[in-house]
Formats: sequence, structure tokens, C-alpha cells
Amino acid sequence: MKRAALFFAMLYAAAPASAADAPPTSGAKTNSLLGQRNTNQPIDVHADKFSADLNAKTFTYSGNVIVIQGDIRMHAADVKVNTADGNAPTTIVATGGVVVDSPGSGTATGDAGTYDVPNHLVTLTGRKVVLVHNKDISSGTKLTVNLVTNVATFVSDKSQGGNGRVQGTFTPTGGN
Repeated sequence: MKRAALFFAMLYAAAPASAADAPPTSGAKTNSLLGQRNTNQPIDVHADKFSADLNAKTFTYSGNVIVIQGDIRMHAADVKVNTADGNAPTTIVATGGVVVDSPGSGTATGDAGTYDVPNHLVTLTGRKVVLVHNKDISSGTKLTVNLVTNVATFVSDKSQGGNGRVQGTFTPTGGN
């Protein structure tokens, strides 16, 4: 179990694709649309079951999975960690009612989610992917967030059950 937790912890220590989009040095806090990350903070994973396939170099957490680092909390039915060499994760795939929550950033929900570790991209997909921040709501069928550049992209693909248009509702603050 310790080895599996180590693989998951390496998620945030993976080398960036290029120096231009490199995250801050280890231990520095960065804010993203999905919360505040600190690469020195421990990653806690809680699940009903854990299994490892050393031949396939995959590690699976299943049953009410909760992943916590800093103020980011992710819930899913299942989480699978894929590695290139049995050590460094390449992708982390969450399925079954994925919810990514951060008190300072809001909540994003989808049917499935993928974290592309080398490229620092989090993608949520589903018939209705929703991002809620305060009173602001955006939705579509696919949300991609770059954790380094803090750029988010929403699409609404008809082939995925969307209507071809993204939606957003924004509530102005202040004033009457």
C-alpha cells in the first residue's frame, strides 16, 4: 500500500513538458481553477479496495475513492493510476461520479476525469460537466484545465450528449 501511495504522490513531482510551463519549485503553492496545490503536501487516498497489476504497471483504487492534497478533494467510484515504468504516473483516470472540490475555487463534476501528468492537464467528461464557483455556473460535455497556465476550456459535443453549445451563468458582485 505504501508503494501505491508513493506512485500517486509522484503525480505532482513529474517533470514538466517544457521549461516554459514548468510549475513552481517544489514546496511552492500555486493557485489553479481546481484549487491550491503544494507539491510538498502529502496526498491521502482512501478507498474500499486497492489492487496492483505489476505486469500492466497499473494501480487501482475502487469503492468510494477520496483523494486529498491541500484544499483539493476528489471523489470517484474508481481511480486507476497508469505508469510508464512502474514508478512515475503518466495518467490517472477517475470514473463514476467524479467530483473535484476546493473551498477557494469551487466544484467541478463529471462522469469521468483524467489527469495527464506530464502535461499537467485535468479533463472532466460526461453528458453534463459542471463547474460551479460561488454563484457562477458553466457547463458542457468536456472541461480541460491546465494546472500550470490556469487556462480552462469547455466544449459541448453533440456526440457526447451535449447540444453543441456551452452554457454559463455569471452573477455580478457589488452594486444593486
